[in-house]
Amino acid sequence: MPELRKDPVVGRWVIISTERARRPTDFNTEPVRPRGGPCVFCTGNEDKTPPEIVAVRPPDTGRDEPGWSLRVVPNKFPALRIEGDLEPSGEGLYDRMNGVGAHEVVVETPDHSASLATLSVDAVADVFLTFRDRILDLKKDPRFEYVLVFKNHGEAAGASLEHPHSQLIATPIIPIMVTEELTGSQAYWERKERCVWCDVIRQDRRDRRRVVAETGGFIALEPFAPRFPFETWILPVRHRSAFEESGVEELRGLAVMVGTFLRRMNRTLSSPPFNFMLHTAPLRDGALEYFHWHLEIIPKLTRVAGYEWGSGFFINPAPPEDAAEALRAAAP
Repeated sequence: MPELRKDPVVGRWVIISTERARRPTDFNTEPVRPRGGPCVFCTGNEDKTPPEIVAVRPPDTGRDEPGWSLRVVPNKFPALRIEGDLEPSGEGLYDRMNGVGAHEVVVETPDHSASLATLSVDAVADVFLTFRDRILDLKKDPRFEYVLVFKNHGEAAGASLEHPHSQLIATPIIPIMVTEELTGSQAYWERKERCVWCDVIRQDRRDRRRVVAETGGFIALEPFAPRFPFETWILPVRHRSAFEESGVEELRGLAVMVGTFLRRMNRTLSSPPFNFMLHTAPLRDGALEYFHWHLEIIPKLTRVAGYEWGSGFFINPAPPEDAAEALRAAAP
């Protein structure tokens, strides 16, 4: 019998289509395999990108030269531009402002064929430390309200280049999906005086059916009402609303968890394309007792079609309990 399940944070209902239930091997996806470089992000091609903003490199190497282990550069084709003023205006009932923001690329490694699943813990930790430091730097700009960090891995997930990289976009408004999470989280707090995310962690740690792994102060779990097959949340076990407040050891623990999870996912689903998104508190909100930062990882296994777009109901053919069981069975 199919089930309707309600997300406890945003109140979104999803359809868990048990009659269409699929095993991991039933998803027909093209594995992401590196085709080989070099590309504009490879070492030796530093002159083919905009000048680096920051880099992890030995002190005896020069800016925009080889020797780096991680680089951050402006996106060559930015969604928003750093220059200018917002100049909000209205046209009757319509609102507009200038497309001001920041769009940066984090080149995660000089190794074209590597990935977050194969890099060392130290290298992955550097990626997350760089996310933190870039958020802290962009937070100084009073025009920005939010920084969204995201990764597109594989062509089917929207990646135009296969070299390991992630991106961040700073905007003068808070994204609607984050606003929905904030609103739902605050409403739950006002009813129960508890963080809904902490309650999810507590309940799933007791139940264990949807827990994939727990290590380094982080938990990876399949949400109760996932929109997509094998959708996974990674959350700090300790309550924390703002990602940029994380310390070095915390982010090293996150690096361990992300590497562990991605290796499990690759073995279970044959290295699928995926997206991840970092949802954290808005830049101006400070510490929030009702919100909990988290990483959402979504393998690209199914397509969103007319019913989903028209109704807002997502149809998921992989019950999260089955997905968690399959991921737990995979070697980390």
